[in-house]
Amino acid sequence: MVLNTSEITIFLLLTGLGTVANVYVFVNYTCTFLGSGNMSIHLILIHLAVTNIIMLFSKGMPTTIAALGMRHFLGDVGCHVSVYLERMARGLSICTSSLLTVVQAIIMSPRASCCGRLGLKSAWHVLLSLFLFWILNPLVSMNLLLSIRDKGTNTSPLHKNSRYCYFKKESQKINNIFLTLLVLRDAVFQGAMGGASGYMVFLLHKHHQHVLHLQNSKLLYRTPPELRAAQSVLLLMLCFVFFYWSDCVFSLYLSSSLKNDSLTVHFQEFLTLGYAVVSPLVLIHRDGHLAECCHAQRY
Repeated sequence: MVLNTSEITIFLLLTGLGTVANVYVFVNYTCTFLGSGNMSIHLILIHLAVTNIIMLFSKGMPTTIAALGMRHFLGDVGCHVSVYLERMARGLSICTSSLLTVVQAIIMSPRASCCGRLGLKSAWHVLLSLFLFWILNPLVSMNLLLSIRDKGTNTSPLHKNSRYCYFKKESQKINNIFLTLLVLRDAVFQGAMGGASGYMVFLLHKHHQHVLHLQNSKLLYRTPPELRAAQSVLLLMLCFVFFYWSDCVFSLYLSSSLKNDSLTVHFQEFLTLGYAVVSPLVLIHRDGHLAECCHAQRY
């Protein structure tokens, strides 16, 4: 009972805090975007906040309700919607975070460089990318619509368990196809994220060397806002990588473990929600830096 009470409290705090923080980020950057017009970074951050809210409502709220002892409250339709939205939000989070890193790397690139000449800084290009994400991620999660059932209707052996839904066994061939698509999607977008992050680290290092030279020359120098914004984006990416791979490790452990370790299950669920809760707090904390970065796009 103590564990359930602590668990319910933690999930309520995570879901509530994350929702409030993401709504604040959404409203703040929406007002800024509408007031400025062509701010691609703000548009991506708005989409990231929407993605986080979807994750919190599809994962955080059902898990909290299930912890209260209501195991069959969703039904088949509710299970389909909840688990499908959770999987889709996870994919959208990966794609959006990758796009944020790539666009920020382009913004801080020298104008004469190949990256600096790319047109991805335009809000219309970003909108097109986000639209493609909303086509890609629902498609790679289609198999869930055939395999999800409410636990209250379970009459066959389980393939995977959750608190309120179960995944019935499906064709191994279909499972392998969709698993390949998921792995390919994650590899491509995390590869782009890693490459863009590495490029930003390189540019930040060059900037640091330049600042040292100016300081040695006793000249005053103010760090450009786009470089300070890059530091904020890199911090977001570190948070994403930590929660993503921690979630993967614990998920693999749970899927291969023969015993039902409830403490590990609870911790894995916390990790699933971690990025959706932490990322808006990082944005709020460093809001001034990210808000200024968009001045770099006005040329």
